Amino acid sequence: MEDDYGGVTDSPKRGPTLSTSTSSFEPFDAHDPNLSRLATKMFQKTGEYISHELNTTANDYKLIENMNKAMMGKVLEMKQMSESIAAKNSELNRKYEELKPLLQKVDDIESTVDKLEAAAFQLDSYTIRLENKFKALKAKK
Repeated sequence: MEDDYGGVTDSPKRGPTLSTSTSSFEPFDAHDPNLSRLATKMFQKTGEYISHELNTTANDYKLIENMNKAMMGKVLEMKQMSESIAAKNSELNRKYEELKPLLQKVDDIESTVDKLEAAAFQLDSYTIRLENKFKALKAKK
């Protein structure tokens, strides 16, 4: 334990030592039982801490793995859906190409009907004028 003596600590066996020493124990000397108990407890707690950290990391990776699996399932669904949409779009384009000549005929018929309608209006107008002339001639007689 360091105190106010410039980094000098007391060793239970040897007395004062410098704090730069890596151990207060000498090889093959009997150890302080309190220090041994505290060291053992420290190593146990450190082991538990590391174990929990590793478990947390493993759980994080498991969560990421599950998220990736879920995402891959969604991506697969989206792929199948886009393939289905592409197939339907292709089918619609094919049907449109098949109907294109018929649609052109409908447009041609509509144009002809419009011309016939215009001609019918002209004929109706001409008929009304003829009827009015006929009535005028009949009234003169």
